[in-house]
Amino acid sequence: MKLNEIRDNAGAHYKFKRVGRGIGSGKGKTSGRGGKGQTARSGVSLAGFEGGQTPLHRRMPKRGFKKPFRARYVVINTGTLQAAIDANRIDPKATIDGAALVAGGILRRVRDGIRLLGKGELKTKVTVEVAGASKAAIEAVEKAGGSVVVKNGAAESARKGAKEE
Repeated sequence: MKLNEIRDNAGAHYKFKRVGRGIGSGKGKTSGRGGKGQTARSGVSLAGFEGGQTPLHRRMPKRGFKKPFRARYVVINTGTLQAAIDANRIDPKATIDGAALVAGGILRRVRDGIRLLGKGELKTKVTVEVAGASKAAIEAVEKAGGSVVVKNGAAESARKGAKEE
């Protein structure tokens, strides 16, 4: 192989389309944009437009409802908890709550509470204070000799504040 024989792989280099350079190029005058109007200009947004026919997204029936003041929980798994304990980011002897998880850098914010899920294995005896926990998570913590304290205060106060407004 010689230096003058080195080439890009086929299709690796995209050839720039040179527009607006005369009628002989096939991309002269309007540069392949057709006539005047919305699509001839920059910033065109016609996604979902069906030529005046009611678009598909408006023809489909509406379903469901998103509660505007729903409680948003931060999810943490038992495996993540064990990894944080192994990395000495959390003290297993103290009660593990939202403040401890944020201080340890495991979570960025607590939001309306923490929900503990049972993915992963927990080997250390810990006391966890959360807003909610799955059955598998509670079993995993109790199997390791620890306990789960479920407190719904944060979520309930968030809901009450929303109802009063």
